[in-house]
Amino acid sequence: MRRRDFLSLLGGTPALWSATALSLLGGTAALWSATARAQQPRIPVIGFLTMRAPGEDLYLLAGFRQGLKEAGFVEGQNVVIEFRFAEHQTDRLPALAAELVQRQVDVITANGPGARAAWTATRTIPIVFVAGFDPVEAGLVASLSRPGGNATGVSVFDVRLGRKRLELMLELFPAETAFAVLVNQTDPARAKEILRDLETAARDLKVELHVLNAGTDRELEAAFAKAVELKAPGLVISGDSFYTSRSKQLAALALRHRLPAVFGWREFAVAGGLMTYGTNLTNGFRQVGVYIGRILKGENPADLPVLQPTEIEFIINLKTARAFGLEIPPTLLVHADELIE
Repeated sequence: MRRRDFLSLLGGTPALWSATALSLLGGTAALWSATARAQQPRIPVIGFLTMRAPGEDLYLLAGFRQGLKEAGFVEGQNVVIEFRFAEHQTDRLPALAAELVQRQVDVITANGPGARAAWTATRTIPIVFVAGFDPVEAGLVASLSRPGGNATGVSVFDVRLGRKRLELMLELFPAETAFAVLVNQTDPARAKEILRDLETAARDLKVELHVLNAGTDRELEAAFAKAVELKAPGLVISGDSFYTSRSKQLAALALRHRLPAVFGWREFAVAGGLMTYGTNLTNGFRQVGVYIGRILKGENPADLPVLQPTEIEFIINLKTARAFGLEIPPTLLVHADELIE
């Protein structure tokens, strides 16, 4: 409409002027509203790929959200999280990772074998992982200090701690020559790496290993019964997301079978397991949240070094030791970070 025509309308009858002006102003307001919406920043989306099932290990998710908050992101306010749960079925991970790539999420976080699946699915979307294996050996990063690609994260190197856990068992039972070890063969690559490390340690320590496999709840029951049948003095539980999510169940099985066991995460000792030796996994997930926040703000994962734990927690449950009739050697007591009475 030309300016002269618009002025003519304003000079018309009040009713006509009012209706026309309101119509024009309403259209302008709608245009302004649409423009304002278009100028609002897009809310980023995080793809969360995990081996676990919904509702498991909520304390780890709490650590992750805490890290995001420290970086300035709160779920439901300025960031969205898309969850994909493999429910401990490794073969589901590739399809779940592909879904997140198709969803065009801004960044993917993945734990364990999920990190490999995510890295296979995309070399462009940033990936921040929690890995118990060596990410350099797995090909996810070029080096720990300079990842160089689209992946970085936290490496807890849990498979490297199997030797120490076996040494702790031997220190508790110095006269024994054979121990049981629990592994999950549903993740063959990780199981192979764990066993390679433990078998090397067993040869060095001159002890024998009874390898027990369990990847389901029913198999866990059978594995503990088999360890008792073999008269194993103690059990080394390997690091695995399936086992981590069942820390309380593993502790209950160990108590029921009166089987001294060592695991990686403090939740096991708190629930009644005899000993734990490992990193603080909750803090690892918190650090992943911080890294994701930094990436969402523009940093490049290729330049963010893979973080490694600087502290290892050694916890002994003395109440469980007394229930088993065990006397913990002073050398173990003095090195424990926490004694649960």
